[in-house]
Amino acid sequence: MVDRLAVLLDRFRITADVDAGPGEVGGHDDGALWLVASGALRVAAQSQPVVGPGLLLAPQRALADTVVAEPGTRVLAARLRFEGGADNPLVRALPAVLWLPADEVPSSAGLFALVFEEAFDSRCGRTVLLDRLIEALLVQVLRQQMESGGLRGGLLAGMAHLRLRRALVALHEAPARDWTLASLAQAAGMSRSAFAQSFREALGQTPGQYLQDWRIALAQRALRRGRPLKVIADEVGYGSEAALSRAFKARSGLSPRAWRQTMGLRDAVA
Repeated sequence: MVDRLAVLLDRFRITADVDAGPGEVGGHDDGALWLVASGALRVAAQSQPVVGPGLLLAPQRALADTVVAEPGTRVLAARLRFEGGADNPLVRALPAVLWLPADEVPSSAGLFALVFEEAFDSRCGRTVLLDRLIEALLVQVLRQQMESGGLRGGLLAGMAHLRLRRALVALHEAPARDWTLASLAQAAGMSRSAFAQSFREALGQTPGQYLQDWRIALAQRALRRGRPLKVIADEVGYGSEAALSRAFKARSGLSPRAWRQTMGLRDAVA
């Protein structure tokens, strides 16, 4: 069976840093995660505190300064780096604030126990191990979001759909292919009309709009890594630099060169 998350996590990595807690986040695109062993957290966006054990996830920086631990709370805080920042498809797919009690994250009882055991000890290798354990927990969270049936729209809702996810995985794996509505519908095993309607209902946009967003997200990732625009255009399915530049500006409001400058990136060497 095709792994729905593998290509996303391969193209847009998520890494955790326990040493730099949410209060020390340096960039506006960093996210934050709190693991509550016991006690409660108060979140400005919510009227009631969240009571542990469980995890609180904020994919973007804005929430970090609004979370306060009540006295006596045992909590581990970590900074999350989503590759691409706010442009990471998973950041856009997740809720702005997500609280999950420990027993709602599938098959994670042992993982939570190990994290909490390591979090409040000083054994050698603690930080490296905690970083990897939190990254593993995030994969469990993404699974839970897809499998819970509670998603009302967006990428994860599409990935949870028994048929749409076939087309999404195919599109994610081969962005440069000359995709059409007919070929995507065929990948999903649906008629064109049923596919188009289901796609819009699940993801809130047309297949063509999603394909363009995915290609531009990959182009931005490649620009961050210093790849030449001509090479990127071929890799993401545009026939020329000019075609990619037009699509890039339509999606981001900036040309690739101007976008590089706003990101503080140097021009790539051809």
